[in-house]
Amino acid sequence: MHPASAEQPATIRPIVGSGLVALAVAMGIGRFAFTPLMPLMIRDGTLSPAAGAEWAAANYGGYLVGALTASWFADDPRRGLLVSLLGVALTTFAMAAIEAGTVPLLGLGLRAAAGVFSAWALVCASGWCLAELARRRSGEAGAWIYTGVGLGIALAGLLTWVGGRQPAQWLWLELGTLAGAGALFVRAQSATRFGSAGTRAARLTEREASATAPLTRSRQLSLVICYGTFGFGYIVPATFLPSMARALAPDPLVFGLTWPLFGLAAALSVAAVARFLTYGSRQRIWALAQGVMALGTALPLFVQTLPAIAVSAVLVGGTFMVATMAGLQLAREARPDNPTPLLARMTAAFAAGQIAGPLLVRAIGSGRWAGWDALGWTGAVATLLLILSAAWLWRTEHPAPESPRPA
Repeated sequence: MHPASAEQPATIRPIVGSGLVALAVAMGIGRFAFTPLMPLMIRDGTLSPAAGAEWAAANYGGYLVGALTASWFADDPRRGLLVSLLGVALTTFAMAAIEAGTVPLLGLGLRAAAGVFSAWALVCASGWCLAELARRRSGEAGAWIYTGVGLGIALAGLLTWVGGRQPAQWLWLELGTLAGAGALFVRAQSATRFGSAGTRAARLTEREASATAPLTRSRQLSLVICYGTFGFGYIVPATFLPSMARALAPDPLVFGLTWPLFGLAAALSVAAVARFLTYGSRQRIWALAQGVMALGTALPLFVQTLPAIAVSAVLVGGTFMVATMAGLQLAREARPDNPTPLLARMTAAFAAGQIAGPLLVRAIGSGRWAGWDALGWTGAVATLLLILSAAWLWRTEHPAPESPRPA
């Protein structure tokens, strides 16, 4: 038995816990809480549909900027993670100050800043947690941190669902409190066993790095492109599902249920992959996830009912974090010495893809062709690209190197 194996569970628990909570806060609240709250803000008169689309676009732009600048923290991803979580908490609290007549630039600025902090958190949490786990020969445990995104989405969705009849401003305050508590938890947990040593990027030893064969530059570029396609493919349902459901059922206790379903599906699917497919091919897991996601984006094109929207939420929610997890783990395999720059490039491609989605909706305009509106045609393009990228990922898969296991 490896001499450190008896200490291993206690050693990795703070890392996994920190990553899980960090992604729940950064993505579930900072990144995605606006999705279920947007129809409630429109209901309250504090936001118009047009302004809501602009604020969503500002968040996507901020996410792109955050992805492009996340490499600033390559040498100290733990510090970047703590800074970003503090930023998420502050911007979430500040959203409660928005009311009818508020200067529109305030909402745009807050959503853009939240996007920056969310991207930093995803890149830094992935870079720090995966590297720390790899140093402890527990790289397979890294999958569990990505359940945090689905759990955060489900928590934010449940809060807005149960409290959907109270003003949206109160919900922003409640979510800000949760974000602040999560940031304090991550700071305490990440400092428990690492101290000042944990504030530097965890590098693999020469022996450990040689055990993981890096991917070629061309394959890295291909993964970046596929990840960007994934960003374009998921963005329409991830942004508009609650609004689509609200158009069919105006009661928040009905349409609000789509977002908790989305998040719960994300958390359970990642947990299933982490539990049963730990040593499977990450590239083929990614391919399968994008193939199933294509079904979720295609369904509303042909069946526009509340049950169909719910099934779409489960199909897209149940695959988008599996694809995220598999893609970012492949990035770590490609650059085992320092994955943060490649993680940042992939996240930037994802952000560019999700910006392209709303831009295409806007370019198509308000007309209808062949029975589909702008959302429908964007969903059709997304479905096609997801199918093509999934087929490429499946066909070009090669055996992925396994993380070293304890002897």
